Amino acid sequence: MSCLALNASFEPLTIVPSRRAVRLVLDGKAELLESESGRVFRSEDQEVPSPSVIRLVRYVHVPYRFRRQVTNTFLFARDDYQCQYCGRRKSDLRGRQFLTRDHIRPLSRGGLNTWDNVVTSCSPCNNLKGGRLPGEAGFSLLSQPCEPNYVHLVWVVRRVTDTQAKYIKTFYGEDTLDAVSGRRSRATRSGRLERQSSSHA
Repeated sequence: MSCLALNASFEPLTIVPSRRAVRLVLDGKAELLESESGRVFRSEDQEVPSPSVIRLVRYVHVPYRFRRQVTNTFLFARDDYQCQYCGRRKSDLRGRQFLTRDHIRPLSRGGLNTWDNVVTSCSPCNNLKGGRLPGEAGFSLLSQPCEPNYVHLVWVVRRVTDTQAKYIKTFYGEDTLDAVSGRRSRATRSGRLERQSSSHA
């Protein structure tokens, strides 16, 4: 069970375990906005509904961009678990094939381990590219890599309920909700498959 934590400004911040959310409410650091029907936390003298959405009482500053070290977990999530060269997804890989981190400009050629220089690559594409630039290997990128927006990165590796999604949409709009829920990714993949089918027809 998890709970959506909002800033005092109603800005979605992150997902916290329900027990942590209950503690924040009991300590007066947050107020309960939404709860899960039929689920409660009980102590000897109290009964608290299981929080689904809470709002912090005091405002917490959040940086505009999520300055975090690039990890494979967030990198793969940013790229929707899809090779940025051939388009194959994690579920498409077979045998000993797997997803890897590829440096567009290799480290050996002065490339950096930064959001705009790393992409998700399947192991066959990574091996074929080797220490070359994509163009030198005859590859092209499906999308231009960039540092993810804070809220996109936080939620892309998690699932949100319909109730929680309502608050994300209210603050960030439909576009962010699409990215968080994966609807945009599915639509993009469908469009890409349609274009590929048309080109082969």
